[in-house]
Amino acid sequence: MSVKAGKHARELLLKEYRGVLSTHSKAMPGFPFGSIVPYCLDTQGYPLILISRIAQHTHNLKQDTKCSLLIGERGAEDVQAAGRLTLLAEARQLHDEEQIEAAAQRYYRFFPQSRDYHRAHDFDFWRLEPVRWRLIGGFGAIHWLDEVTQANPFAADGSEASMVEHMNADHANAIAHYVQLAGLPDHEPAEMAGVDSEGFHLRIGQGLHWLAFPTACNNPGQVREALVALARADKWPEPGKA
Repeated sequence: MSVKAGKHARELLLKEYRGVLSTHSKAMPGFPFGSIVPYCLDTQGYPLILISRIAQHTHNLKQDTKCSLLIGERGAEDVQAAGRLTLLAEARQLHDEEQIEAAAQRYYRFFPQSRDYHRAHDFDFWRLEPVRWRLIGGFGAIHWLDEVTQANPFAADGSEASMVEHMNADHANAIAHYVQLAGLPDHEPAEMAGVDSEGFHLRIGQGLHWLAFPTACNNPGQVREALVALARADKWPEPGKA
């Protein structure tokens, strides 16, 4: 059950891209302080956030790095029946320039507008290092989880960035087909933002959408095969039936 719950939790983490960050209030000791933050996942699968140095939650984290991130299914009509995930974490600011640059290039793909304010307005990258997870998958489906995240095998060596760049430059028609197959909004052209072993992210306007591969991909060749098959498909394949 924990393996299935862990996969459900990870997929929820991948499908969403914003959550409620709760920190320990510096101004009002003893009270939690919640704020909305966008996030993407770093190479280890940990949430990566970009926050202003003058923001209240940043002041709070400077004093106490213990925090939580609450993620819920977007657009749920019944929030009590919908899936939601709470991450209990230690927040760590990135200080190494090489790590910051790698984080920036990744984050910019998911949130292009962040290029305009990252360095100009004193924003810093923080990663939320998991301590424990609480998944509520609906009524009665409640789990404490220790293992949810999964490292992205394509992020560290640059192959993810190359695949994303190639798809956006040369395969706009295939990306448009993925949007149609998945029933995603098509008010703006989609671009690929990221690839992991279990699926890929498309960005449409300022919205992000994660689509799962029918089966996991362990190398770039398998990713290519999966993307080609999806470009030729007339419906989205069921999981495990690539």
